[in-house]
Amino acid sequence: MTDFKDSWKAQTALVHGGTQRSQFGETSEALFLTQGFIYDSAEAAEARFKGEDPGFIYSRYANPTVDMFEKRMCALEGAEDARATASGMAAVSAALLCSLRAGDHVVAARALFGSCRWIVETLMPRYGVETTLVDGASLQAWEEAIRPNTKLFFLESPTNPTLEVCDIAGIAKLANTIGARLVVDNVFATPLLQRPLELGAHVVVYSATKHIDGQGRCLGGIVLSDRDWIDEHLHDYFRHTGPSLSPFNAWTLLKGLETLSVRVRQQMESAGRVADYLAEHPKISRVVYPGRPDHPQAELIARQMKGGSTLVCLDVGGGKNDAFAFSNALKIIGISNNLGDAKSLITHPGTTTHKNLSEEARTEAGINPGTLRLSLGLEDCDDLIADIEQALAKVG
Repeated sequence: MTDFKDSWKAQTALVHGGTQRSQFGETSEALFLTQGFIYDSAEAAEARFKGEDPGFIYSRYANPTVDMFEKRMCALEGAEDARATASGMAAVSAALLCSLRAGDHVVAARALFGSCRWIVETLMPRYGVETTLVDGASLQAWEEAIRPNTKLFFLESPTNPTLEVCDIAGIAKLANTIGARLVVDNVFATPLLQRPLELGAHVVVYSATKHIDGQGRCLGGIVLSDRDWIDEHLHDYFRHTGPSLSPFNAWTLLKGLETLSVRVRQQMESAGRVADYLAEHPKISRVVYPGRPDHPQAELIARQMKGGSTLVCLDVGGGKNDAFAFSNALKIIGISNNLGDAKSLITHPGTTTHKNLSEEARTEAGINPGTLRLSLGLEDCDDLIADIEQALAKVG
């Protein structure tokens, strides 16, 4: 029989999903700041450790507040199970490494966040895992990279920072033909604008630090998948390596989820307006926004996403010096490497988030000297456009 909760829309799940109340019947989720738990008897402790009693053992493994966050994310994402982590990168590294061993092969999209690419390109080969980077937008490139020992595909879509989109359904189908798993970093789209599991992906990861918190308060991450994969691969890795999320951060993220839909809706509306403004400005040489019809993959985006994201990629025509001058002249929009925040933020990827890539690698990823990543916040959009206009007037 279908549970009534299974029919909840996203906005309802964001407020109520996974809620567990203590004997006090609190309105807000309870914050359990505890390392461990007391058992009624030695026999009860034995049963708990044997898995015969489903209660909590130790907050490194599971915690009531963290459990609520995991269950709420499962309800939102349509996943069977999840493990929350201390940061987005903890989620990425756990999702990638927990099922791999020396001799396996990983295929990943070339356009990745700098730390994600370091794991694929630098860390994995140290432990005997072979890796291949491909043009993520080309299904043919994914297919041609497959080897007999290929076990895992990894991508982010839209990509950081150039907002390129990968065909998740097509890549998942390729993975299925060889028995591999597709891991998707869905942080830019949020679970409201894209549902990778529904498109065929096997594992989804988020940096909850971004839109899920959305107010610059704490770090967090999460890995979501089917229960069998988590039990077989992730659970023991997670339990013994300890990338667990703190209960306080889990509680903060639960509060962030309550307002996620209203924040993303306004941020996306502002992003679309700002992208249209920038596209007409003579000092801007490139604008990439998944919600515009001139996006190179507009047809795929229409099939795969429910909206255009809260971010805009732009190139200031004069290169790095003009990009810096523009950023420094902004009065409302802050310079930061974070995104998805209530405050609008701008980043120069070439000197921050992707600075460790070679110049050739940055060029391959579409990151030019004048490239900027703009994350739209909750300010009035007219004020944001006025801020951008006065800053551009000081360029060149």
